[in-house]
Amino acid sequence: MKNTSKLLGILILLFGLNSCTEEAILDLTPVNNIPLELSFSTPSLIESSMNGVYNSAAIGQYNSTNPNGGRGYIWGAAFVQQGDCRGEDVVNTATFYQLTYTATYDPGTANNVYYWIDGYRLINRCNLMIEGVTGAVANGIISQAVADNYIGQAKFLRAITHFELLNHFSRPYNATPGATHLGIPYREVGVDTQEEIDSELLKPRNTVQECYTKIISDLNDAENLITTSDLTKASKNAAIAFKTRVFLHKRDWDNVITEGTKLTSYTLTPEPDGPFDDNYGNSESIFSTLQASTNNPGVNGAIASQYNRRRLVCISPIIWRDPNWLADDKRRSETYNSDGKPDGMIFTFSGRKYTAKYRDTDDYTDAAPVIRYAEVLLNMAEAYARKTAPDLTEALNKLNEVRNRSLADPITQAYTAANFVDATELVGAVLKERRIEFLMEGKRWGDIHRLQGDDLFPIDGIPAKVANGNPPASAFVLGTPYTGALGVAAIPSSDYRFLWPIPQAELNTNPTLADQQNPGW
Repeated sequence: MKNTSKLLGILILLFGLNSCTEEAILDLTPVNNIPLELSFSTPSLIESSMNGVYNSAAIGQYNSTNPNGGRGYIWGAAFVQQGDCRGEDVVNTATFYQLTYTATYDPGTANNVYYWIDGYRLINRCNLMIEGVTGAVANGIISQAVADNYIGQAKFLRAITHFELLNHFSRPYNATPGATHLGIPYREVGVDTQEEIDSELLKPRNTVQECYTKIISDLNDAENLITTSDLTKASKNAAIAFKTRVFLHKRDWDNVITEGTKLTSYTLTPEPDGPFDDNYGNSESIFSTLQASTNNPGVNGAIASQYNRRRLVCISPIIWRDPNWLADDKRRSETYNSDGKPDGMIFTFSGRKYTAKYRDTDDYTDAAPVIRYAEVLLNMAEAYARKTAPDLTEALNKLNEVRNRSLADPITQAYTAANFVDATELVGAVLKERRIEFLMEGKRWGDIHRLQGDDLFPIDGIPAKVANGNPPASAFVLGTPYTGALGVAAIPSSDYRFLWPIPQAELNTNPTLADQQNPGW
């Protein structure tokens, strides 16, 4: 990241189509006085432009005037923190995420406002990238093959960002027959002129079905076009892996399996902390965003700052004391290095349990883990068990592949077919395994969202949670399930608070979306 200080200078500073009232929709002044028209004028500037797009994904801008001054929205730290705090398996111990945790947000709350704004900023930069390299081919600056690689990467980021926004601002795919309910605007035009702004502001929200169709199309293009294979860059395999997530949410079980079967070059690390011991060089991580010592979301955004150094979020006794999480499971391991810093899976402070997945509390260089192979395996396990004709053998094999590496004695503790009466029970085991395996990785909200109205394990709205604040040490004593107080009441799916509101800043500048606010807001 030595060139980070100039990466985003290659791109104009945009909110996409969104802005706060005190800030301009469009700022045509480049950071390093490199005009947009020059950004795609040489191969090296084009490469820097693409790096700038990644920087926008990993760091974002938040409310800063510095385009590199964000708090990790949307693919740096924010998706981890917001996805966790919308669920019940963590406890927000301070005020930092309290509005998210207690669902007391409104159309002006920063955490959801900047999810939208930085999300669409990133989408717009992806669109500018696609258009810029297309023009560079026409001008003979780069070859079509080189351009295709950049286009594929931009389409990957465009797809996954729309998908992430969809899961917070729209109801799940199965909420209506054919998913005809409102999704979000799927932006495919790079906006850098007032004329384009005026045109794009006329476009309404796409339906959820339309969004899924476009997301899958973009991911298919990414799979076919990308030639890079770096962990911190979009790759062919990252597009395939993410499709397993999208098809899981769509409840298209056969395609989850079809896509997952393509991934043959990844293996789980021998120990469950392997992806975090070496988060830039392990065999399991498929796509993560780069965080560098000189370029990260800082003390108010970096994951290691929030979850480790500042201890703003702890593990909830609800999942910590769940009997399906065995007491000797390696994902409970607590070890420390010679400096006294945690280097296992968890650490204890005042009797409370915190994650040790993110360990660099000095330079904040922990990669943000967007998707890893363990998720693909569990996506496939669930899909095999949910098929019209369930394949329980394959479902069990995939589940055990993930779970067994964390068991103290796999020979005696591994699941067998005798543990499950039917496919429903096996699906339940997969869902519980996801909560344990991906604890503090931001994936809980995605499961809560997609399981609304599920035929086997329905969740009604947002589950009840332990009260915001510091739970007592006694709440973490193993031996029985947690039955203590739940200070944050459940919110039914029919409640307007289940969805985030479209930000007021967007409604103020967008006459079309002003008439399409989520009901109740």
